[in-house]
Amino acid sequence: QVQLVESGGGLVQPGGSLRLSCAASGSFFLINAVGWYRQAPGKERELVAHITNGGRTTYADSGKGRFTISRDNDENTVYLQMNSLKPEDTAVYLCNALILVTERHEYSYWGQGTQVTVSS
Repeated sequence: QVQLVESGGGLVQPGGSLRLSCAASGSFFLINAVGWYRQAPGKERELVAHITNGGRTTYADSGKGRFTISRDNDENTVYLQMNSLKPEDTAVYLCNALILVTERHEYSYWGQGTQVTVSS
């Protein structure tokens, strides 16, 4: 069974930083694209950042210049470094990964999410 586990969330003051981790475990061939999403109360889930297997990154306008997505393929982990955090960044952050479970079968997996609260 493949599992994604996020960690690194918490309470931080405006202007602070957090680094989120999304770790994949289980039996699989390789991890393809990974996206970090967030969902605030009463709002739709939105894509924050995305990274391909080759390391190409894209960001939502809300995080450009402040967020950096990266991956460590040896550790099967994707990170989201968030700097200059604002109260409007408060949300549950979730990762989604497209994982080749075998050489021919790719599936989408979600983690359980980690809460980020930006408040003074």
